[in-house]
Amino acid sequence: MVLGVLVFGLSLATLSGQMGVATDLPFPLLVLIAAVAGVAAWFAPRAWWPLAAVGALAHVGFAMWPPLLVASYYAGTTLRERRDIAAYAGMGAVTVALSAGVGALIGGQREHLTGTLGNATLIGAAGIGLPLVFGLWVRARRDVLAAAQERAERLEREQVMRADQARAQERARIAREMHDVVAHRVSLMVMHAGALEVGTSDSRTAQAAALIGDIGREALTNLRDVLGVLRSPSLPAPRAPQPTLADLDGLLDQSRALGIALTRHDEGEARSLGPTVERTAYRVVQEALTNVHKHAGETSADVSIRFLPSSLEVVVANHPPVRQAAPLPESGWGLVGLRERVELVGGTLHTGHREDGGFELRARIPA
Repeated sequence: MVLGVLVFGLSLATLSGQMGVATDLPFPLLVLIAAVAGVAAWFAPRAWWPLAAVGALAHVGFAMWPPLLVASYYAGTTLRERRDIAAYAGMGAVTVALSAGVGALIGGQREHLTGTLGNATLIGAAGIGLPLVFGLWVRARRDVLAAAQERAERLEREQVMRADQARAQERARIAREMHDVVAHRVSLMVMHAGALEVGTSDSRTAQAAALIGDIGREALTNLRDVLGVLRSPSLPAPRAPQPTLADLDGLLDQSRALGIALTRHDEGEARSLGPTVERTAYRVVQEALTNVHKHAGETSADVSIRFLPSSLEVVVANHPPVRQAAPLPESGWGLVGLRERVELVGGTLHTGHREDGGFELRARIPA
C-alpha cells in the first residue's frame, strides 16, 4: 500500500513537472496514468511484471521513470536464471532506446531529456541497471541467510539426534546392568526363599521364606516395568494401579513380618485425597521403613497419618534398636530422591534424630 502511494506521487510529480513532455495533457489523464502505475506497484511484491510493462510504456511515452525503477528492483529479487536476467536487461535497453527515439521525434525538452546519448545512458543505468543490481544483491543476501539458517537448523537437529542416541545407549546400558546384576540377584533370592519354604519343617521359617519370596517377586515385577521403560522410552509406561493409602496396611504387614513392631496412628477426619498425594505419602512411608530395616535392626516404630485441613502429614519415627542389625549397603540417594518427590508436589520433608536415640521422618504434603 505504501509503495503504491509512493509510486503514484512520484509518477504524478514526474508527469506534471516535465515542461513540454506531458503537461499538454489534461490533468485528470495525468492522474489516471499515475494511478495505474501506483496500482501496479501495489501488487508488485506478488507479481512485478505488470509494473514492468506499465513502466516500459510510461517511459517510452512520457519519460516516466518511477514504475520502471521499482519493477527493476523486484525483477532482481525474483529472477534467478542468467538468461532471464539478461533478457530483462535487454528489454530495458530496448525501452531506453525507444524512449530516446520518441524524444528525438518530439524534440524540444523531451529530446534534451531522453534523446541525447548521455542522458539516455544515465537514465538506463540509474533507472534500470542500478535497481536491478541492488535487487540481485538483496536476493543473494537472502539466499545466504536462508542457507545459513537451514544449516543451523540442520546442525541443531543433528545435535538433538546425537543426544537422543547417546541417551538411548546410556539407558540401554543401565537397563542391561540392572538386568544382569540386580534382577539376577533378586531372582536367586526368590529361588532360595522358595527352596527354604519347601525344605524347612519350622512353620515360622516357612512363613518368613514365603514372605521373602513374595516381596522378591513383587520387586522383580517392578524392576521389569522399569527396565521396559528404560529400554523403550517411547512406549507408554505400565498402567498398573499405583499404591495409595489404601495399600499402606499391606506395606506395614510386610515390615511386621520381618521383625519390626509397627503401630499405625490415624489422626483427623480421614478423607479421600488426590492419587498424587496418596501415592507420595505411600512412598514416604515405604522409604522410611526401608531405612528402618537397613539401620535400626530389631526395633519398633510408629507411623502417623494426620489429615490436616489443607495438608496431609506423614510421620515415621522409630525407637532406639534393641539389637543393631548388620549394616546393609546404601545407595545414598533414598532420602534425596524422596525429598525431590515431596517437593515436586509442593510439600516439605524433615528428617533428624530424636532425643531418645531414634530417628524421625516427617513429610507434609499439600492436599
